Amino acid sequence: MKLKSRHLLGLEGMTKEELRLILDTAVSFREILDRPIKKVPPLQGKTVVNLFFESSTRTRISFELAERRLSADVVSFSTAASSVSKGETLKDTARNIEAMKIDMVVIRHAAPGSAHFLSRVVDANVINAGDGGHEHPTQGLLDMYTLREKFGSLEGLRVCIVGDITHSRVARSNIYGLTTMGAKVSVCGPETLIPREIERLGVKVYHHLEDVIPEVDVLNVLRIQLERQKSGLFPSLREYHRFFGVTKEKVSRAPKPITIMHPGPINRDVELSADLADGEHSVILQQVTNGVAVRMAVLYLLGT
Repeated sequence: MKLKSRHLLGLEGMTKEELRLILDTAVSFREILDRPIKKVPPLQGKTVVNLFFESSTRTRISFELAERRLSADVVSFSTAASSVSKGETLKDTARNIEAMKIDMVVIRHAAPGSAHFLSRVVDANVINAGDGGHEHPTQGLLDMYTLREKFGSLEGLRVCIVGDITHSRVARSNIYGLTTMGAKVSVCGPETLIPREIERLGVKVYHHLEDVIPEVDVLNVLRIQLERQKSGLFPSLREYHRFFGVTKEKVSRAPKPITIMHPGPINRDVELSADLADGEHSVILQQVTNGVAVRMAVLYLLGT
């Protein structure tokens, strides 16, 4: 079986079979990461360009590692040191790079839909590494992989995404992917940070964390996206932490241990307490490791 599209632009509309194919392929690549020699040859001779128009640490490094583990030639693009700073458009940047005979493009951009636009103007495979507040498909996939690794199946798993849902591309990709795989997904946050009519995506909405904790197996805690908010949508960070910060005291009221996730970077002791982030039920570092394997799987399936 192959993926239906030659690009990975989002998880919306992907079938259960396609998602399972990526996750199953990632299992093989996860094993490679534990070997003394972590390099395999599937993308030897292929050139991948990483176009990161937004700041990134985990995603950019994870993609670069995945590409090099697959023996691709890697070119990483820096906006500050490029002609973008001189007014060059995304279309011209991409076409000029493609004229250098590249095979795949990984793009992160502040504009929603930028990855879709790029896929229409270049012949290379396009992978969306985050487009504004729209989607972040590989983060959604690595979250799903991490949960399947821990629980064995996503079917019926109760997952609540907590925090700034309105501005979160991670939330959207998780909702699309997890609901397709049969998980029961809910969201929790202030009314100002929950999109209207989000229930249409098949999720349940909570506005009180204490109502969520007894009902779920997993809390996926999101960072407050202050850089994407146009105005203050809650009184203060202290106020947010009081009502929606995930703390050891709050989760101790659950009938059984809750698995803690976070896509990073963490605002410690704002949306998530430090003791929980580093605690025995946290899978945050596993998410980072699994991200390399999942991105290797996506690159392999699109590039071979």
